[in-house]
Amino acid sequence: MFIESANSPVRNVLSVASLNRLVRDCLETAFPLTWVGGEISNLTYAASGHVYFSLKDSTAQVRCVMWRNKAQLLGWRLENGQKIEARALVSFYEPRGEFQLNVEAIRRAGQGDLFEQFTRLKTRLEAEGLFSADIKRPLPEHPHALAIVTSPQAAALRDVLSTLRRRAPHIRIDLYPTPVQGEGAGEKIAQALQVAGRSDCDAIILCRGGGSIEDLWSFNDEAVARAIRASKMPVVSGVGHETDFTIADFAADLRAPTPTAAAELLSPDREALLNRLSQLNRQMRQQTSRSLAERGQQIDWLASRLTHPAQRLQQQRESLRHQGFRLTNAARWQISAPKMKLNGLSASLSQLDPLAVLTRGYAIAIGPDGKAVRDAGTLTVGSELRLNFARGSALGTVNQVVATPEAD
Repeated sequence: MFIESANSPVRNVLSVASLNRLVRDCLETAFPLTWVGGEISNLTYAASGHVYFSLKDSTAQVRCVMWRNKAQLLGWRLENGQKIEARALVSFYEPRGEFQLNVEAIRRAGQGDLFEQFTRLKTRLEAEGLFSADIKRPLPEHPHALAIVTSPQAAALRDVLSTLRRRAPHIRIDLYPTPVQGEGAGEKIAQALQVAGRSDCDAIILCRGGGSIEDLWSFNDEAVARAIRASKMPVVSGVGHETDFTIADFAADLRAPTPTAAAELLSPDREALLNRLSQLNRQMRQQTSRSLAERGQQIDWLASRLTHPAQRLQQQRESLRHQGFRLTNAARWQISAPKMKLNGLSASLSQLDPLAVLTRGYAIAIGPDGKAVRDAGTLTVGSELRLNFARGSALGTVNQVVATPEAD
């Protein structure tokens, strides 16, 4: 066996920091997250929000730390002497060279059995279709009344009522009181749900504040789940904090992360509704004004095409008078035209009337044969003639005949 003397050259010497880092890497690599059970001792809540304690059993102990971001999600306060189960990462605190557990989550001792019961019940009810999305009922948009199933002493009730008064003070609130934890609480919650389900409310809020799995265990009762599904109105669950899940949450028509959120889901924001109504009112007035203007324009156009009865009668009178005038003129023309024609013919006849010629100083010679003498050559000296004048006649004898030569 070779033993290196103190005078030998130094090779592969680790610093303390390097050693501690290697130890830490080995521990964190070798041990995944695991559950460790024990009793709390040496508990310290630091001002930074971190929680330091030791976890011990009858023969050993180990130092533990729960960082602030994890401790804030715990939901209940740790105390010395409590039996717990911690989900932790095995680690090594390098600055002091101390072995410790970095705790991610904590549950009370025995919760593993409760979680197993929870899982079995959830699997069975889910197989029945009790949690199916197809049977979820829609929430009312504008409820007039809400039923609240919870304890009258619950802080969650104050949060719900405050939210409803702020957002929708017009909604009627009916409280159906029931214990929310303790022996027999599950059955009483189911009974309260049954009574509330027969009311005239529009929806049910099932709520309580946060707590440990034991505090919330009443909401994992099968009777509560079946009462939720048997309700004739939708049920919103607001049980515990956002990280808490119960059987009631899966059975409900909608799960809210907190009781306050449940109240918000079922209460339309009054200010938002008033703003929306104001907007709709403006739109309606604008549309009404536009519609009235269009109708008025259409009426004016139709009115321009319509005639008042008196005006229409006047127009008819004018038309009748005009027609009468035309008929009168036509009748006069029908009468006067023949008369004028007759007068023209009469004038023409008058011009052709021998008597009319005689009135101009002419005379008609009637020969011995009683006919008018047209040619002097037909007369002989001594022939008797009768001269007809315009007024009267005279008898005479031809003394001389002067013949007019014929034209070439």
